[in-house]
Amino acid sequence: MSNFEKKVALVTGAASGIGKAAAIEFARRGAKVIVCDIADGTSTIDEIKAIGGEATFVKTDVTNPSDVENAVNIAVKKYGSLDCAFNNAGMELTGKDVHELSDEEFNKVINVNLIGVWHCIKYEAIQMLKQGKGAIVNTSSTAGLVALAQLSSYASSKHGVIGLTKAAAVDYARKGIRVNAVCPGAIKTPMLQKSLESEETRHSIENAQVMGRLGEPEELAKAAVFLCSDDASYITGVALPVDGGWTAV
Repeated sequence: MSNFEKKVALVTGAASGIGKAAAIEFARRGAKVIVCDIADGTSTIDEIKAIGGEATFVKTDVTNPSDVENAVNIAVKKYGSLDCAFNNAGMELTGKDVHELSDEEFNKVINVNLIGVWHCIKYEAIQMLKQGKGAIVNTSSTAGLVALAQLSSYASSKHGVIGLTKAAAVDYARKGIRVNAVCPGAIKTPMLQKSLESEETRHSIENAQVMGRLGEPEELAKAAVFLCSDDASYITGVALPVDGGWTAV
């Protein structure tokens, strides 16, 4: 895979899970990284420094456009550009049918998972248009490709991310900016760990996977970093499943 020396990458939701793995992978390949999260990103910064990388933490709530604009501005002020962005921050709400959801519950998931991604694309694109180039990857989900029971707010947001990704890809295709999405399946993240508290549940989820196991955050991270790389220079508007074959059956 192409290296990212002299490039700057911004990752949201980078304090843990997939975002943390992606921030570290960008740094491993030579990028300077802006680590964005509403939670403390110190551990991510420490791991990047431990491998000789350079990173800056910016506390960022993606539902607040000023926070997102600030993160982009810091990337440019500190490192000179914004070449890649992985818009990964998200949340999940489970366990309710459509009619059981309150307006507040539904809107909260949409605000983080979809409107948050829109905020990110908006301010990243403003900077990348000035540069004449850039690559953006958004986190959707297998729930953005198919329907899953009692995940209506989450599925709606993640289907929306794919639509937004494709629309942005078309908007910027002749302006030097590529926009793609990754669609994680069952990945070992803190979000999924809540569902794996019992051994029985863990085995059930693992057995439901075509490959018979859960994915590692690093496996998803490498897919996202690839889509940001020069090796993916003719790929835009794609929603790439990284699910061990789950959506193939």
